[in-house]
Amino acid sequence: MKNKTRQRVIGVVMIVTCWAVSVPAVHAAQREEDRLAWWRDARFGMFIHWGPVSLTGKEIGWARGSDVPIEEYDQLYKRFNPQHFDADAWAATAKDAGMKYIVLTTKHHDGFCLWDTKQTDFNIMHSPFGRDVVKELSDACRRAGLRFSTYYSTCDWHHPDFPLTSPGGRVQRKTSNLDRYEQYLRAQVKELITQYGPLGVLWFDVPQRFDAKRGQGVIDFVRSLQPDIIVNNRSGAPGDYDTPEQRVGKYQDDRPWETCMTICRQWAWKPNDTMKSLQECLQNLILCAGGDGNLLFNVGPTADGVIEARQVTRLQEMGQWMAAHGHTIYGTRGGPWKPTKAVASTRKGNVIYLHILRWNQDVLELPDIDRRILSATLPSGKSVQVEKRDGRLFVQVDPSDRDAMDTIVTLTLNRSAMDLTAISLGKPVKAAASNVFQKMDSEYGPAYAFDNDPETRWATDSGTHEAWVSRDFEKPVTLVKVRIDEAYAPRVQKFELQYRVGTAWKTILTGTTLGRWFQQEFTPVTAQEFRLNILEATDGPTIHDIEFFEK
Repeated sequence: MKNKTRQRVIGVVMIVTCWAVSVPAVHAAQREEDRLAWWRDARFGMFIHWGPVSLTGKEIGWARGSDVPIEEYDQLYKRFNPQHFDADAWAATAKDAGMKYIVLTTKHHDGFCLWDTKQTDFNIMHSPFGRDVVKELSDACRRAGLRFSTYYSTCDWHHPDFPLTSPGGRVQRKTSNLDRYEQYLRAQVKELITQYGPLGVLWFDVPQRFDAKRGQGVIDFVRSLQPDIIVNNRSGAPGDYDTPEQRVGKYQDDRPWETCMTICRQWAWKPNDTMKSLQECLQNLILCAGGDGNLLFNVGPTADGVIEARQVTRLQEMGQWMAAHGHTIYGTRGGPWKPTKAVASTRKGNVIYLHILRWNQDVLELPDIDRRILSATLPSGKSVQVEKRDGRLFVQVDPSDRDAMDTIVTLTLNRSAMDLTAISLGKPVKAAASNVFQKMDSEYGPAYAFDNDPETRWATDSGTHEAWVSRDFEKPVTLVKVRIDEAYAPRVQKFELQYRVGTAWKTILTGTTLGRWFQQEFTPVTAQEFRLNILEATDGPTIHDIEFFEK
């Protein structure tokens, strides 16, 4: 009897102990979710890369010691006098674009500081301009109802205590003191938080010699100053979210992420830089939201302190679209269908917003979902034909009702879509290649060149100068266009696109370099198997995606 009683008591103690351990973990997860809520709902922010380097039109930080001699680069601030800088105009541009927050590069890898820091004289107050840019923009953001955030480079190629220096952080200093540099870093981020905060995000970058332990120490310090601050993954430690750069991140709903991308090609201002089309800009934003991520979209103001008029116009065009369709982006979560380059989806409550970016066929075919569709409508209110059959969902929109930018179909369900497991739209691809990097088919095999996933790629061994990759559609198809995204451009120097006839390969088109955005239409070709035949490459070719378009 005593033993049984003792066992019951022990059982109660164990249950209570387990409960005591689990509850704080649940509370911590809830606190993190609450802290990130505004940022995840925002979905769209402005990144700003700016400083004395704009006088040269070269890249910020990276140009030091490469395009511009170090001695010249470090003296640029003595000529930096952006008389047309207007913080309210910058904030208004972000707001007009439909953006909800701004991240300003307060200090890039070149070490120059855009605020009145007491830790170094290498700052804006010692330039001819002599005004605290961080203060003016933080105040302007608050007036405009935007969350102000700061970028702060973890590395510093100008500071004598950081172990690495320019060009490109590849040169080892003869003497350095990383512990002392960390104290400098902490003192500066404290100034940013206490003098210009509360901040929405503290955006670190390029940790180099900062490991996870050191980086986490910095994050803990930052949180001691502002507990609700959001920190990215570039302090050396994981932080709150991931940061894919210059590409749309893959679908990921188990950890937040944010694509950082330029509106042109260079982060800092460059004269006559190539600017993305409105379609590229909007579809990148839509694909980010569809993948359950944010888009931090970068502008690089000129040496006069203004954002180029053409960039302002493009952002305003994005804002006009967001004014009409922002409800399909803001406050949504990605899915339930994982995005491809042709289709994305977002969801909120019992509604799914289906974004059809390209019509490769007359009827869009999707995997079915475990919900009853009560209605399917276009933004105009017009009904859309949706049919469920054999475990598939067929969506048909009259060609006259399609939008070349994004055909949005609102699906209203009989119950919430939020607990639906994300579904891949990709089908198994039959592909082959002449070479795969270290024979690692599971990571770099030929099928990855045709999966519409920007995170994957077909890769070849180093030193490979000729290679081919092919796709077998398993039945004849008629193709009229190809898009190719080379992962590491410009390795390919000569190529041909071909199709198989019996045992022979016939050439559709030939070219030299591919790059990141190659696309070309051609006379319709009907065949079952097509291939990219690379005739000349400077090193092992590697391709993110080859996308074919049917007639």
